[in-house]
Amino acid sequence: MAATADRTLSLDLSPSDRVAVIAGGGELPRELVRGLTEAGHPPFVIIVGGEDRTGLTDGDHTVLELEEYGRLLPVLRAARATHVVMAGSVSRRPRLRAIRFSVGLLKLLPGIVWGLGRGDDALLRVVVRHIEASGIRVLGSHQILPDLLAGKGPLTRARPAAAMDAGIAAGFAAARAIGALDIGQAAVAVGRRVVALEGVEGTAAMLARVRDLRASGRITMTGGVLVKCAKPGQELRADLPTIGPDTVAEVHDAGLSGIAVEAGRAIVLRQADVIESADRLGLFVVGIDGTTP
Repeated sequence: MAATADRTLSLDLSPSDRVAVIAGGGELPRELVRGLTEAGHPPFVIIVGGEDRTGLTDGDHTVLELEEYGRLLPVLRAARATHVVMAGSVSRRPRLRAIRFSVGLLKLLPGIVWGLGRGDDALLRVVVRHIEASGIRVLGSHQILPDLLAGKGPLTRARPAAAMDAGIAAGFAAARAIGALDIGQAAVAVGRRVVALEGVEGTAAMLARVRDLRASGRITMTGGVLVKCAKPGQELRADLPTIGPDTVAEVHDAGLSGIAVEAGRAIVLRQADVIESADRLGLFVVGIDGTTP
């Protein structure tokens, strides 16, 4: 397939290189598949069982249940994958007792048990090390499509008022604190007060809680901000904080004024749509420096 001018990759792939996308839920896997295909490198897609397959089954693909993790490396080798990128959310964790262990995978059992007992980042580190030990290079989605990353400064016409700085700083500090515990990547601040922290339920559910708290009168101040940032010491190739058009709608429904994401360490999916939606709703989206929020 000839390369198109629609998308530019940040790495130089040779004709013999092949990228495999391990696809969870959400828009990010589809964005990667589109970008790689447009750039002339259609990927091999491994769809995580139980996740949405829309837009992922047009080319070479297979479905792998979480409990079939022992088949991952043989599947990658059969596809002649030279690079792997893990993208998208996974709605559940594997059931340890249902995992089909091979002799090689048994060596990983202590690490898998350790990762399952901790947060997502710990488990993803085990997976990354396992893949790279086989000689396959693991990449982050931003290492393939650099235009996914949020830049520094406002993306939208609206900009956060100076009075919002304290809330952004408070939200950033709170998100970093829970990130250090491998819990989540986001917080909501209204005024100078942090009113919600992201847990395993994800950003959308947290914003729904904020909406309900506002509706019940528990939050009385207007406005507020959603802040998302990478976890301290995070494995950046696997789970960067992400926003998209749905996030903008959810922030608006929660009565907030905008979104602040860590510049260079957060993904903005369908950026043109995010900006259009935020501008239409009068919300700001801004990339902040993680060292000085």
